[in-house]
Amino acid sequence: MGEFKKYLAEFIGTYTLVFCGTGAIVMNDVSGGVVSHLGVAICFGIVVMAMIYSFGSISGAHINPAVTLAFYFSKRFPKQLVGGYITAQIIGAILASFTLKMLFPTHETLGITLPFDGSAQTFVLEVILTFFLMLVIIFTSTGSKETGTLAGLAIGGVVLMEALFAGPITGASMNPARSIGPALVSGRIEELWIYILAPILGALLAIMVWKVFNTQATINYDAPEKSE
Repeated sequence: MGEFKKYLAEFIGTYTLVFCGTGAIVMNDVSGGVVSHLGVAICFGIVVMAMIYSFGSISGAHINPAVTLAFYFSKRFPKQLVGGYITAQIIGAILASFTLKMLFPTHETLGITLPFDGSAQTFVLEVILTFFLMLVIIFTSTGSKETGTLAGLAIGGVVLMEALFAGPITGASMNPARSIGPALVSGRIEELWIYILAPILGALLAIMVWKVFNTQATINYDAPEKSE
């Protein structure tokens, strides 16, 4: 039961992130720009912060496969939960995009992330953006859990900031699940590989840097609760 609660929290958290974040993009399109680029960036930042406050104490509120893999790579997350977390995150993202498709059936892209000026530029930018994000996550988290006032504000703030300045160029995904959902449902998967590989690489690079600062890093798993 303990593991199920964690998976459910990751599912709901990622569903909410994709529904509200990409939903803001869709609603901005259909309303003729009422939401605005600033509004979209704020929406992404606030929803991440809200999910950390809501589910941080349950699952850690990773809501991002790259973050889950990075925590595992840092030896702060147990191997046996990795598959379940990533599966829950991706299913949540896909169902969120299906929901938006039902609500806005004529919208073709559903908030997908696409390069503005070439795959190479976007790949490098997504690596750097996720590197910054994961650095903040790893330094403000407790174990493998994003919890507390500092974590919520810092992580949500970084997401908002990066979406604000990089969104028009790369979509500022920093999250494979966020890109997988709308890409699969809209059928636009031609550039999806960028948004899967680049965030994972950026997150792992952040862990490598964190280990330089934290040479005494030890295994600090948030052990799954015993079955109830």
